[in-house]
Amino acid sequence: MSGAPFEPDDGDGLPDAADRRHGSFFGRRKGHRLRAHQLDLIEQLLPRLALDISGASPADLAELFDRPLDAVRLEIGFGGGEHLVAEALSFPDIGFIGCEPYVNGMAKILTQIEAHNLTNIRLFAGDAAELLAWAPPRSLIRIDLIHPDPWPKRRHWKRRFVQDATVAAMARVLEPPGEFRFVSDIDDYCAWTLAHLLRAPDFDWTAQRASDWRLPWPGYTMTRYGRKAEREGRKAAYLRFRKVG
Repeated sequence: MSGAPFEPDDGDGLPDAADRRHGSFFGRRKGHRLRAHQLDLIEQLLPRLALDISGASPADLAELFDRPLDAVRLEIGFGGGEHLVAEALSFPDIGFIGCEPYVNGMAKILTQIEAHNLTNIRLFAGDAAELLAWAPPRSLIRIDLIHPDPWPKRRHWKRRFVQDATVAAMARVLEPPGEFRFVSDIDDYCAWTLAHLLRAPDFDWTAQRASDWRLPWPGYTMTRYGRKAEREGRKAAYLRFRKVG
């Protein structure tokens, strides 16, 4: 989920001026060229929704939103934003922070935020580990990581988001009995995640039967990638871990 800041260029994303203004984008931003309206949303709407973690965090993350909200959740790497937007629509009294380093994903969710006039989403275009370090303790009720980059090559495993350090960081910011939820169709990454969470003293795996991890949890919104994986015969695991203590 994290990466080195990219260098601005022409023709495949933001114009140079916007690149300089939104220098917090990370990772690989190659993708389809943005449409004019998407560029306008990044110029005009994103600055109103983007989190600035250069200073101290508020005592309560709900203060980041323009109206009183009951609690705050985080989705790391929201991709096209299908799941995050569906959750924000279903739970209008919950605040949602979406973390996504790719410009195209940010442009897609901004289009949906505008279309639905959503006021309970804030966005962060940088490294999710830095966001977790900035957030105050016990400030989130749930963290979702859905179909993350599996970094399949062994030499790249250190780039996977799930590491002992990030598991500890999530434990710090989750309010018990808050949950970390993980979805992947990559067996190796599922096993990796289970191994890391099962040895973490602050989390319990909630599964009691095979269907608890083989089937999506109630109300789950399938992402575009998830539908593609199903069409291609790849089965995802749906892992839920509850913060204890």
